[in-house]
Amino acid sequence: MNIYDSANKLEQDLRASTEVSDLKLAFEAVKANDLAYKLFDKVQNEQFALQQKQMQGQEITDDDVEQMHKLTDQLQNFQEITNLMEKEKKVDSMMQELNKIISKPIAEIYQC
Repeated sequence: MNIYDSANKLEQDLRASTEVSDLKLAFEAVKANDLAYKLFDKVQNEQFALQQKQMQGQEITDDDVEQMHKLTDQLQNFQEITNLMEKEKKVDSMMQELNKIISKPIAEIYQC
């Protein structure tokens, strides 16, 4: 079996995992609530805009930060979004663990 076959198998296993299934259901719940989804989308767009500003060497102002804080504070008003964030944390934790496992042969090369 070559390494790409293993990667494709891992991708299939991830799709079938409880963590990814739960994340998918949580995101569908956000999309089903029009107000929650609009706010979620707005936050995503604002984050992207700030990243673009930063990558272009533009200063992120205190007003930018304040606006982002106001938006993210509003996210807490929607149970669907807080549930989604909880599921995202679980998937992120799993991905970090997988990355450690996958990266282990490389890390071992550089250990003294």
